[in-house]
Amino acid sequence: MEFKDYYAILGVEPGADAKTIKTAYRRLARKYHPDMNKEAGAENRFKEVAEAYEVLGNAEKRAEYDRVRQYGHAGEQFEMPPGWQRAEGLSGTHEHFGGDFSDFFESIFGARPGAGHHARPPRRGRDVELEMPLFLEETLAEQRKPLDYAVPGFDEHGRRIDRPKSLHVRIPAGVADGERIRLKGQGAPGIDGGPNGDLYLIIRLVPHPIFDVDGRDLILTVPLAPWEAALGARIEVPILSGRINLSIPPNSQSGQRLRIRGKGLKGRQGEGDLYAVLKVVMPSQSDERARQLWAELRDAAGFDPRSQWSKQA
Repeated sequence: MEFKDYYAILGVEPGADAKTIKTAYRRLARKYHPDMNKEAGAENRFKEVAEAYEVLGNAEKRAEYDRVRQYGHAGEQFEMPPGWQRAEGLSGTHEHFGGDFSDFFESIFGARPGAGHHARPPRRGRDVELEMPLFLEETLAEQRKPLDYAVPGFDEHGRRIDRPKSLHVRIPAGVADGERIRLKGQGAPGIDGGPNGDLYLIIRLVPHPIFDVDGRDLILTVPLAPWEAALGARIEVPILSGRINLSIPPNSQSGQRLRIRGKGLKGRQGEGDLYAVLKVVMPSQSDERARQLWAELRDAAGFDPRSQWSKQA
């Protein structure tokens, strides 16, 4: 159930006195009363305001609510601590409100008049989500990894406490980034005999220093010397499981992609591919002899890399 911050609903501070609370209630009740406000949502807002004053306008109920308030915050899913006993005699006559109370109200003060009081049914514990970082190399085969985490719970006094937990979890081969692995019953403990929640591991692939990922395919930028691109070469390149030899065809171009089948990431539908993207790299320095040879190559090749510009013009 969602925790309700009755102070925020009335727009008062937790330390506000009874007069301030009553004044805030009267102003908001008049503003949202169904007889005076026909806007959508006004009736529900009126019920919230009335319920808030039902609690904060009663010293005993307010004290009981303040005890509970330390365990939850507005907008969060909230569960009463196991064994929590509501104060006797606080259900009252609900003189400020004749409608239905929220589940949150009834979990603290009991059911509304005439509804009877029932023991709370068993409730399932919360699920826990954690991110599990994996290197690309670790996705190639099944892994057994230690995991330390904390599950939310309560101590014997009803105080909220996170309890440490350790597991050895199995990560199947071929998991993908963002994939969720469910570990049944490894979440927070159930309430009043309910089942435990589950643990969900969200796989996050750690960025690799040389490989980029595209689905199940890997992208590897392969630097080439100008003569390797011009003459062709057989070079050694890395893959996730080691190294292989790759043939570079003569007259290769920067940006050209060579496909290496089955050397990508594993998956349930098979293995991806590795794409070697060629990149011609010039030496950072050259001596007089090298420059002379480059000049001879220029004259012998008779090559204009921008000839297409003149044709388009």
